[in-house]
Amino acid sequence: MATHNPMATKARAMNTSGASKRRATNSRKAEQSGRGDGDRAELLAKIKADFDARLARMAADPAQWIEFIDHVATFGARYSLGNQILLLVQAEERGITPRYFLPYGKKDGSTGWKAHQRYVRVDETAFKIWAPIKRRPTEKQAAESEAAGHTVKREPSGRPAVQVVGFGLANTFEMSQTEGKPFDPPTVLVRRRIHHREHHPRLLVGDDPTGVFDDLVTLVTDEGYGYELVAPHTGYLGGANGVTVRGPGVQIVQVRDDVDPAQRTKTILHEFAHIRCGHLDTAAGGATAHQGRNETEAESVAHIVLRALGMDTAPYSDAYVFGWAGGDMDLVKECAEAVLRVAKQILADLTPADRIDGTDPTQARPDEPHPGAVERAGSSPVGREAA
Repeated sequence: MATHNPMATKARAMNTSGASKRRATNSRKAEQSGRGDGDRAELLAKIKADFDARLARMAADPAQWIEFIDHVATFGARYSLGNQILLLVQAEERGITPRYFLPYGKKDGSTGWKAHQRYVRVDETAFKIWAPIKRRPTEKQAAESEAAGHTVKREPSGRPAVQVVGFGLANTFEMSQTEGKPFDPPTVLVRRRIHHREHHPRLLVGDDPTGVFDDLVTLVTDEGYGYELVAPHTGYLGGANGVTVRGPGVQIVQVRDDVDPAQRTKTILHEFAHIRCGHLDTAAGGATAHQGRNETEAESVAHIVLRALGMDTAPYSDAYVFGWAGGDMDLVKECAEAVLRVAKQILADLTPADRIDGTDPTQARPDEPHPGAVERAGSSPVGREAA
């Protein structure tokens, strides 16, 4: 004869309910953190294909390069090349115009969207990005790496320091996927205006809304270059708006003196980008590169930085110089990496109070520069910005 135990039935029901909840939670975690090995391999293959396809279009069509640079400018060069393209592709697939990305955040609310009292809505699908994987190597691993010729960062005590050992896929969410306390994306323009209001207020005058001209002159001189405003067709200018020259006994940036404030700022930033991209360094060493590449890098950096600061430089007239690429995806990748690296550095220099948000996993190592140059008559004029 069967017996009925109400307490046992209740316990079984609770266990079943708890198991269901655990399965649901695990299912959500699995969906957020990744997939099975087969699905992950398929995802990685798709990411690689999307990346290559975007690079191929940029290499073949200058208009695609301009579209990419415009997208980069929206975020103030915050992301690495791989993440820029990865986020752009995913946003296009979803029909989203992206504004700002952060991870969900830690349970204690100290990071990500939680730190801003915003929460990701239920059933939102994360954007995938490449995030650095940090680990402290063992002494044996460090010794093997050093023996292979690699540099291993160490603490003052000599212990191997925690360092980036690779990159893996991580989750991040776009602002439109969240709700909660009102949030204004901390653009470079907003951060800079706050910084100057707090320290040394400046009025935005004339046709240049950025107020960065004096700071750019300081950055140029800090690099060891003189700066001059000169009349058109005098000095080293020729018919250009600006030029950077480095050679025996001369190291100077010249900008024509009859342009309006906005153009003057754009031109000095274009010339400063040549310096930071390393174009003058290789010129001094006797190396040469296609001038179109130099101009594309400098013009793209100027556009990203000034757009981030509130001025659209409309670089479309300069798109023709991208013809040097000839469809070579490797060259386009090197150019894009250099542009992102230099734009990010300059924006950081122009906003000294700004620091990278440690909660953002999309921050990656800067890429190595790929300098180029134009050598001429014993000195090295670079960056003759077209009049």
